[in-house]
Amino acid sequence: MTDLVIRALDEREAPLFDALPDPLGARESHRLTRHRPDWKRVALRDGKVVARGAWWGGPDDTAPVNVNWFDVAEGEEEAGAELLRTAPWQVELEMNLPAGWREDPELRAAAEARFTAVQKAGYELLVERFLYRWTPERGLPERPGRLEFRPEPDDADFFDLLRRIHSATLDAHALKAIDEDGLDRAAQEELDFFHWCPSPREWWQIAHTPQGDVVGMHIPAHNPSGPCIGFIGVVPEQRGQGYAYDLLAECTHYLVERGAEFVSAATDRGNFPMAANFAKAGYPVVRERLNYRPRHAG
Repeated sequence: MTDLVIRALDEREAPLFDALPDPLGARESHRLTRHRPDWKRVALRDGKVVARGAWWGGPDDTAPVNVNWFDVAEGEEEAGAELLRTAPWQVELEMNLPAGWREDPELRAAAEARFTAVQKAGYELLVERFLYRWTPERGLPERPGRLEFRPEPDDADFFDLLRRIHSATLDAHALKAIDEDGLDRAAQEELDFFHWCPSPREWWQIAHTPQGDVVGMHIPAHNPSGPCIGFIGVVPEQRGQGYAYDLLAECTHYLVERGAEFVSAATDRGNFPMAANFAKAGYPVVRERLNYRPRHAG
């Protein structure tokens, strides 16, 4: 087998990135994503692309946030692993897959080849997630009308709420942050994400009962690809009453009232209560995501 050549691309070489087959439909899932040419890397053998990766970040980020597009040609798992191992950025990797990929033998084989390459590169699976996309033909979820929603200008109130919410959470990323550095880190990571989003700070809202008791919070947001459910959280003492659905319905309405023509969202595959709320609110699963992290991280 001939030697492998791994290199970054520039704008003139952008078509080279598209030379590899796309059995998992990554191109369509990233049609709203802006990738920087110099954050794309390919592995070539005899001048032919056998693996590719696109690192991604926001428009103002100086380094990538994650790898969100990774492919290998059949039988080239080691080339894909080398592409990841030699990258200057060791960050989380997101692998987006078509919904129902497990039931399709060809899709499953393509996905498993990529899993093998990622694991060879020293990444470990953190969590599997459902990706959702609400569109107007699904109909707006009914607002139950049980809660009152108010903005709050003080980040300290949101920080306190996030600590309470994450004290009993099913979210794998929050659990990872708590395990590594406690509740404060988990809360701060969420706040940092909210501020990173280009949507207005005044959109953040805290939910109360009519009696004034705090129930939780919702963050209607825009990420660089469009409107999304930034966060839904209910404090532990208010759980078991279906309030997460109220928050999700309100968040959806809030975004649509501000011009959203679709709303993206995600939840961990193991978060069965939240997955049920998305289904109830008319959010179909459009793709699935596996989040990997470099094994040495954390």
